[in-house]
Amino acid sequence: MLKNFRFQRMLLRWAVVISAGLLMPINLTAPAISQTNVQTTQNKLAIANFRKNYLLWNQQNIRNYRYTLSNSCFCAPAARGPVIITVRNGITTSITTTTGEPVSNPEFFERYRTIPKLFNVIVDAIARRADRIDVQYNGQRGYPTQISIDYSFQIADEELFLTIENFQTL
Repeated sequence: MLKNFRFQRMLLRWAVVISAGLLMPINLTAPAISQTNVQTTQNKLAIANFRKNYLLWNQQNIRNYRYTLSNSCFCAPAARGPVIITVRNGITTSITTTTGEPVSNPEFFERYRTIPKLFNVIVDAIARRADRIDVQYNGQRGYPTQISIDYSFQIADEELFLTIENFQTL
């Protein structure tokens, strides 16, 4: 009787070990595969949208313009804006507050000083394989109107949220 009990316990243990061994690979790989596929699809879509709108922007050869930029980041209040950026002959000539005063730290807006620099932010996110890239573009001119980037789902407060409004050619 004792032999039979030991044999049954041994069979039960082997059944648990074999079941766990068979199920573990399925549980570990399924989410990784689906997440990779989603990111690959999103990156391809981001690249296609980028190319189309970048070409549209460049075809118009707009070199004199103004826009309002807001940065909804986890950063210093002075780096958030909104600010008005004026560009003449492709070069930023002023960055002011909405009241017309020069900003105290223009270096906060260095990466966003022109529309081509905003396109560079998007290219950088694509190159770095950001976990989420969501960009809205102006349908007529091609410039970005909203840029939302989450570089890593695993890191808090490194996201970037830019809004580009009130675009005017000068």
